[in-house]
Amino acid sequence: MGLLSIGATAASFGRDLSFDLDRIAALIEAARRSAVSLLVLPDAALGGYIDDLRNPDRSALPPALALDDPHLRKVAELAGDMVVCLGFCEADGDRRYNSAVCVTGDGILGHHRKVHQPAGESAAYTAGDRFAAFDTPAGRLGMLIDYDKTFPESARTLALDGAEILACLSAWPTSITNRAPKMAQDRQSRLFDLYDQARAAENQVVLVSSNQTGAHGRMRFLGQAKVVGPGGDILARTWSKAGLAVAALDVQAEIALARRILNHLGELRPASYQTR
Repeated sequence: MGLLSIGATAASFGRDLSFDLDRIAALIEAARRSAVSLLVLPDAALGGYIDDLRNPDRSALPPALALDDPHLRKVAELAGDMVVCLGFCEADGDRRYNSAVCVTGDGILGHHRKVHQPAGESAAYTAGDRFAAFDTPAGRLGMLIDYDKTFPESARTLALDGAEILACLSAWPTSITNRAPKMAQDRQSRLFDLYDQARAAENQVVLVSSNQTGAHGRMRFLGQAKVVGPGGDILARTWSKAGLAVAALDVQAEIALARRILNHLGELRPASYQTR
């Protein structure tokens, strides 16, 4: 496919959907000025995240949107020929999911419901139950949300399904039990980067990690958006403040180079692994 310009976003989003749409529009326009073809926005970019992981306020949950909601259609319209991934609270009957979609001006290309739920998130959301890759103009993608990337099996499932790029959308906070005085010293700050690099390197794929910034309720978000190459090297990143990390690379060529001698997916021995 040749050179692909990829953008990972660190930004703050809340309950005001009009504000969120305006911010998404501004981020898409900034990415377009940088010739970005694939843009990954954070989890909960429409409506914000819950206010507390241990005991979320059920009277103040994010607005729940169906897949055909006008706000999602507007994001697709704004995307045009750009591939854009974003997170939101999905309504499906009486159930709510922490979900992500991948859109272009043609509509929804891919959809994922967060599978792994930390702490008290199950009080607000129903868990998803699958990981599946899908084809886009930017290449074959898979999506992970927040805690999903803590589990190697999540990313591995997508890589085995042919994903060349993993879009990891997060509203990832600092530690809720042992917050450090400086964000850079926080345990979750270190783990966030570690998981991003490990999931890319072990599967030899490109990983695009977005995250929320700022604070909401009891949550203080890390930022640290980045693009990681198939060798686990960080190609572009933001820090704790809002920003856009952009890297241009030939995805297929970089993956082929990483797998030239040691091809992790080709050398798996599933019969030797304990899965439970």
